[in-house]
Amino acid sequence: MTTPSVSRTTPQQPRSRPLPARSAWSGVLIGVGIAAFVDETVFHQLLHWHHFYDRSTPGVGLVSDGLFHAFGWFAVVIGLFMVADLRHRAGLVGRALAGGTLTGTGAFQLYDGTVQHKLMKLHQIRYHVDLIPYDLTWNILAVVFLAIGVTLLRAAWHTNSR
Repeated sequence: MTTPSVSRTTPQQPRSRPLPARSAWSGVLIGVGIAAFVDETVFHQLLHWHHFYDRSTPGVGLVSDGLFHAFGWFAVVIGLFMVADLRHRAGLVGRALAGGTLTGTGAFQLYDGTVQHKLMKLHQIRYHVDLIPYDLTWNILAVVFLAIGVTLLRAAWHTNSR
């Protein structure tokens, strides 16, 4: 009596090739999500300085905050799934991940401080105060995060391009 053949699949062997670009992009998503989370938690919920969208009723502002918060967490979760996949493939490049995270944080913050605050006027950091110190602090920190992130990304590419 013969037994039917059973198809057995073996798990894919992890690759040992570093994947700096994918590591960087996972970091960018995590950085954007972290920046959104900190902005939402600190400035929207704890300090009550503004909502994501302040050009309507407080109810609309709260709904916009909820959508903004969900966006930030989706970005973090997707980035973390990418990190898990990279670790499984043995392709995670830590310096590229860190550089991407700082670049994502800085890019989000600079976009928020220039496009959303000034061009689109969705909201301001605070109301009824002199905005210059707040705007300068917000945007200077964004540029610092970007500069450190880009420096780490360049180092990761330089190290892995040999």
